[in-house]
Amino acid sequence: MATYRTPGVYVEEIATLPPSVAEVATAVPAFVGHTRRLPAGVAAPAVVRITTMLEFESTFGGPATVDFIVTEPADATAAPGVAIVPPTHRYSLHHAISLYFRNGGGPCYVVSVGDYSTAPTKALFSDGLAALNSEDEPTLLVLTDAACLLGATDYYALCGEALMQCRDLGDRFTIIDVVNGDWKGFRSDANVAANLMYGAAYHPYLQTVLSQAYDDAGVHIVRQGAGAATDSGSLTLGGADGLRVGFSGPGGSSARVAVVAGTKSGAVGFTIAAGTLTITNANGETGTDVAAAWTTFASANAAAGFDLQAAGDGSGVVTNTKDIAETAIPLTSSAGKDTLASIRSTHTSLYNRTRAALVEQRVVLPPSAAIAGIYARVDREHGVWKAPANVGVLAVIGPLTRITNDDQDQLNVDPTGGKSINAIRDFTGRGTLVWGGRTLAGNDNEWRYVSVRRLFLMIEESTRKATAFAVFEPNDQSTWLKVKAMVESYLYGLWQQGALAGAKPEEAYFVRVGLRTTMTEQDVLEGRMIVEVGVAAVRPAEFIILRFSHKMQTA
Repeated sequence: MATYRTPGVYVEEIATLPPSVAEVATAVPAFVGHTRRLPAGVAAPAVVRITTMLEFESTFGGPATVDFIVTEPADATAAPGVAIVPPTHRYSLHHAISLYFRNGGGPCYVVSVGDYSTAPTKALFSDGLAALNSEDEPTLLVLTDAACLLGATDYYALCGEALMQCRDLGDRFTIIDVVNGDWKGFRSDANVAANLMYGAAYHPYLQTVLSQAYDDAGVHIVRQGAGAATDSGSLTLGGADGLRVGFSGPGGSSARVAVVAGTKSGAVGFTIAAGTLTITNANGETGTDVAAAWTTFASANAAAGFDLQAAGDGSGVVTNTKDIAETAIPLTSSAGKDTLASIRSTHTSLYNRTRAALVEQRVVLPPSAAIAGIYARVDREHGVWKAPANVGVLAVIGPLTRITNDDQDQLNVDPTGGKSINAIRDFTGRGTLVWGGRTLAGNDNEWRYVSVRRLFLMIEESTRKATAFAVFEPNDQSTWLKVKAMVESYLYGLWQQGALAGAKPEEAYFVRVGLRTTMTEQDVLEGRMIVEVGVAAVRPAEFIILRFSHKMQTA
């Protein structure tokens, strides 16, 4: 109580209400991967909180582009053929963030481990993951980019590190992709064998509505007809001032030249057979002489793509008594020399048809980014206690692999290792749905379901932060009562929202604290205040069983 020494009127406010529990965010994912650029003045790994796709692009730049080979069709009205040039590194973080927001995602963290000129390695991703140890807000770890860039072994080793971080911090959960659909390989991988309650795996990959990013200069056009590809090249005989033998023909051509010395008195002659030009009676003839004879020959005969001209001043002797064996003319192809950028103003129709075809080149992504968005959407619309399953996946054409009931029997239950894998399935008339809500600990009765694990993470983290006020407070009945009232009030609110099972509050939860209840005299002497909280979490109805029978006629 304050001590007053000056006469007057003083106002004292008396706290009668207990402190309250502020609920922590439950679906704030952290994405780790490569970006087009790093934030100005920041070295990798760069951790940035973003709230929109526009903010991501202004901070980190756009997606990685890919190259295409486009074949012009013979029919001027048909769509051109499009083939993607497999990139050296398939950077996917930009597309993953876009898919996350399209599925209902909100604020998230992005950890850039390097730009697109940086070769991806597991060490870079491990450093990015370690950088999240000091961030308190993230509650989900998403490694979509690592699934696309690293091999299965390195990726699953990284997932093992993420699960360990979740266990150590006790406030986050990992969403794991089954690399390339090899779920048997995933189950046998020893890197994902511990802390299974802190993660969930999803399968298969998704065909999204997102189009591949490209640069017009990286779209190579294979032309037909007048614009068709040609092979051309030349070979010089008799030195720099001798004879230049050139060739130009359709793509896939081969051209050779041979010289028979013969006698100088004979007239220079030419024969062309099977792509080979043979020059006869060239003994002592200069490049100018042979070129002049070729002009006469070509005026009366098919040149078959060959062209002979004097090289330099043409004074060099082509051959002197010695034959020149058949020699290939080195050719280069014009295929791919045209690009989308080069035909923009010269071939408008082909340009527009090519762009329309490129829009249809969709991005295939592992499902973790979409699942993170679904977690955020379900938490916002229903609550973290609602299983993120039987929910539509947005912005996708469908799963890359169709899963049947028999397939899911094997995915949902793993009698050996307990690694349950949640399926994403396409149902007629219902679209693409998440059809599983289990953690990796699928054989664990306590932590089998994603919703139960994440509900406990939320309750534990919220109450841990809320009870911080009691540190160094007197370890007596007054403090115990404040803590108990605060936690009970919070759990009562959750029970009212349907997060806890039970017809009455006492059936849904309990909070115990006190001497000879949760603590001994020794605990008090050693400064320990022990609070026991029991929660009856609602569990999803995973199997709905309808039983029907015949009813006998009574009249």
